[in-house]
Amino acid sequence: MGGMATTSEVPYFDVSDSDFSVSSAEVRAARERSWYARTNFGIAVLRYEQTGALLKDRRLRQGSFAWPEQHGITEGLLHRWWSQIMLSVEGDDHRRLRRLANPAFSRALMEDMVPGFRVLAGELIDAFAERGRGEFMSEFAEPYSARVLCRLVGLDEARWRDLSHWSTDIGLAFGVTIARDRDRIEAGLRNMYGLADELIAERRAAPGPDVITALVQAHDGDGRLTHEELEAMITLIVFGGMDTTKNQLGLAMQLFVEHPGQWDLLAREPGIAPQAVEEVIRWNPTVVWTTRRAIEDLTIDGLDIPEGTTIHLLSPPANTDPLAVGDAPFDITVERRAHFGFGGGAHHCLGHWLARIDMREALPILARRLRRPRIEGAPVLRPVSGVTGPVELPITFDPGEDT
Repeated sequence: MGGMATTSEVPYFDVSDSDFSVSSAEVRAARERSWYARTNFGIAVLRYEQTGALLKDRRLRQGSFAWPEQHGITEGLLHRWWSQIMLSVEGDDHRRLRRLANPAFSRALMEDMVPGFRVLAGELIDAFAERGRGEFMSEFAEPYSARVLCRLVGLDEARWRDLSHWSTDIGLAFGVTIARDRDRIEAGLRNMYGLADELIAERRAAPGPDVITALVQAHDGDGRLTHEELEAMITLIVFGGMDTTKNQLGLAMQLFVEHPGQWDLLAREPGIAPQAVEEVIRWNPTVVWTTRRAIEDLTIDGLDIPEGTTIHLLSPPANTDPLAVGDAPFDITVERRAHFGFGGGAHHCLGHWLARIDMREALPILARRLRRPRIEGAPVLRPVSGVTGPVELPITFDPGEDT
């Protein structure tokens, strides 16, 4: 691992500042000086080797479990939901919940859905391609990710707008504006809990070959899930399976606008799409940090980390650390070491196959149909903290092939 910085060299970041960006030149410069930085919420890790080691270190637990409390949220629906989701639990409870949710996001299930992904992508692009312009998030990224999720849980696709809006609101819980946005987050959660109860009632009346039925039966049959866990699990599956994919598609478009040669290459060589997805997530991930907390005193590369310390593992600087991946810029033809866009260890992202496969199918179709995309005006962006991505991304383009 890298060398230890002296106290005077250690950078400091205010990660609660909505203007702070983990992808900034300031953070990259700090990575050159030190493998970690001090923050107002503990330590931020900036380099690849230390991030990879700490994600698997059993002396740490998932650290976001206290995120609402760190912002003064100690009761209410948001606090209750946060305490019950897989993100916040450890040990046997985490393994039990993960085993029950895994079938919802298996690779085999996602591959079976691929023909539908392709048809859906083409249908959505058809609606705006001839205009040579569009608002990428509302006209493609949102309906694509939301309708895919509707299919996954057996919900009428006509309701995709509600799911997308509620998921966007819930996603604010993962950012630094959580306290300011609490009312909006809790409104989204109330709506999503209502949907969960609706799905539970429907599957009790008419079981089907889907994950919601399996979860309901795990509750009704042998009690492996409490009712509160069942509601929280369904809410997390719907939110997590949609919001991150929507954001990642928007971030991919931003990145390819900046690298038009790579976009042209993807249009010509769609077989490179799986590698393109990995490169996009490496350079522009929607989940920009993973959090851990020390459950005992430990020392890493000469740094003493007391029990209870919060450790933020920053994905963008770690993913692009020249010490690990070299100095090559964004390039979908380069094979690199695995990135941390889906976290790692016991809390590795449950929905990574959904994100990888539906993006793998969408991006080459977009590249072929939307040639020379340009961003028109100023996009509306979330802060680059927690979960990030475009809110509005107006683009212009040259209409391409329609087959």
